[in-house]
Amino acid sequence: MGVMGRDGASFEEQARALRQRIREADHAYYVLDRPVLSDAEYDRLMAELAAMEREHPELVTADSPTQRVSGAPSEKFARLEHREPMLSLGNIQTDEELGEFDDRVHRLLGLPAEDRPGYVCEPKLDGLAVELVYEDGALVQGSTRGDGVQGEDVTPNLRVVGEGGAGANRGVLARLRGEAPRRIEVRGEVLLQKTHFEAMNRLILRQGGEPFANPRNAAAGSLRQLDWRITATRPLSFIAYEALTPEGGPWKTHWEKLQELSRMGFEVNAENRLCRGVEEVKRYRDEMERRRFELPYDTDGVVVKVDDLDWRRRLGAATKFPRWAVAYKYPPQEETTRVKEIWASVGRTGVLTPVCEVEPVRIGGALVSRATLHNEDELRRKDIRIGDWVLIRRAGEVIPEVVKPIRERRTGEEREFAFPDRCPVCGARVVREEGEKVYRCTGAACPAQLTGRLRHFAQRRALDIEGLGDKLAFQLVERKLVREFADLYRLPPATWLELERMGEKSARNIADALERSKRTTLRRFLFGLGIPQVGEATAATLARHFGSLDAFMDASEEQLQQVRDIGPESAREIRAWTSEPQNRRVVKGLLAAAVVPEPEAALQGGAFSGKTVVLTGGLSRLSRDQAKAEIERRGGKVSGSVSRKTDMVVAGEEAGSKLGKARALGVRIVGEEEFLKMLQQ
Repeated sequence: MGVMGRDGASFEEQARALRQRIREADHAYYVLDRPVLSDAEYDRLMAELAAMEREHPELVTADSPTQRVSGAPSEKFARLEHREPMLSLGNIQTDEELGEFDDRVHRLLGLPAEDRPGYVCEPKLDGLAVELVYEDGALVQGSTRGDGVQGEDVTPNLRVVGEGGAGANRGVLARLRGEAPRRIEVRGEVLLQKTHFEAMNRLILRQGGEPFANPRNAAAGSLRQLDWRITATRPLSFIAYEALTPEGGPWKTHWEKLQELSRMGFEVNAENRLCRGVEEVKRYRDEMERRRFELPYDTDGVVVKVDDLDWRRRLGAATKFPRWAVAYKYPPQEETTRVKEIWASVGRTGVLTPVCEVEPVRIGGALVSRATLHNEDELRRKDIRIGDWVLIRRAGEVIPEVVKPIRERRTGEEREFAFPDRCPVCGARVVREEGEKVYRCTGAACPAQLTGRLRHFAQRRALDIEGLGDKLAFQLVERKLVREFADLYRLPPATWLELERMGEKSARNIADALERSKRTTLRRFLFGLGIPQVGEATAATLARHFGSLDAFMDASEEQLQQVRDIGPESAREIRAWTSEPQNRRVVKGLLAAAVVPEPEAALQGGAFSGKTVVLTGGLSRLSRDQAKAEIERRGGKVSGSVSRKTDMVVAGEEAGSKLGKARALGVRIVGEEEFLKMLQQ
């Protein structure tokens, strides 16, 4: 018996159990394309095993997951051996670890401390790593990474990557452009962009299939089909990030190599950047972490590579990782936790949303204890039960959602959730109309709805009533001081002073904000009313089209359908709202309270009409919201990311990487002065 560890088990037994659990997770992830652990939980298990093996070297075995590349080739495919191993990358998560990597590079190369070595930084793509072999410029074979030494022969499938409607992104090249080496091995990532992933899952659901949990598994599952014709229908992309030749190639740096890959015709990530020294690497990492959710594909970190190829050869590799590269991982966006309870939450439109309370878990830097299940159909399709272990995701500012249950961990004690037939807030009847996915509370005076509607009405992009937040709105509803929007403007000053945490200054500020909000625009007014199907962009479109509140309120379904982006369903819901006597009373009440929604006449034929515009950097004379509004008034559309569909990029001070991407794609770039002149046309 070895030295005893926790729970009475020896360290040897603990290490054996950890290895087995990691192997099972590897098989589910790499072979079955069906993860049973979140990335964060998997990383923790690997870190625990590595720490145990460092403290007790006698426990290390040749087949330990710490000593080899994760994953193994499937028996479904023939195996291909890589001429050079496809190694994993060591993961780091702190500035201290990044500094240790930089120090190690300096130490092993004998560089002075003040030297700033070149590092190529690239977004860490969340797809499936593959290798393509070209001889005399023609693709002869392709394989997955597999265990790093041998991969799966998926040559027929790789030949059709890019044929499934991946848009502007290029797929796998059948032949290289221009002069090519006698033999070259190109490595890169097969992936699905976010929009393609969502569209593909919708199609799979319509066909009665099981949707994929995330784009990475969708890409892997699509590429590893036994029938290449199925792969050909999937909107896969390929991004190249490495090239190897038997002779070592004519390149001196990795950056030169990337430029050559682009010349050969491959898609090379436009976000790649050559940084000098570790401080520039940190700035790049911080920028990419801020922008990660704007990118068209999933990324979970940044890869940092030594640029000088001779230095790489001198640095070499450890058993599993190269010493010249490292992956900086962002805080996890997915975690594994357990569902404690499920209940129905009532939103501002009366919709009942199933919400689950989970055992608190930290995701993306935030402690998460609740997650949405969207609607009953989604709840039933995913088969989420009280007591389930689940994979939970939090991306950007989106409310956390449950991705899927981990059925392998069920004990039989889990319970299904039944939707209530009465509103849990006001007790009114709950209905689900034919053709709808959601249940709605029928109570017109439901406090849950009114509080949410007040918050929506007062938000910055609507009536902009500064100071009217969640707690204040709740007090107004709870004390029955406000039953509809117009009541806000009728409350005497003394009433505001009676509310909690409201002194004279706060009451005066609220009164001033309400007075300012009376002069608003039609688009803000329509958005603030909370009309079904009318978000901020649709409100702007309706305001431009109808020009006045009366014209909008009296518009028929047929007239509404003539508005850009308004379909039959949206027109029907909008007309149902405007024809409801209670809602017309609310609008009249606001007008009687001297709220004046000023029309915004659309300006036709300008430089932005029909154009897609991206804003980057700061403008000195307009805020970002003002610039966006002016472009939309002139018939333009403002996008958050640069692509080949972008017509123009407006670049202000300290413009970010969008400017570099626009230059790479040949998109027109205008400065602030030119932009202001275009607004005057």
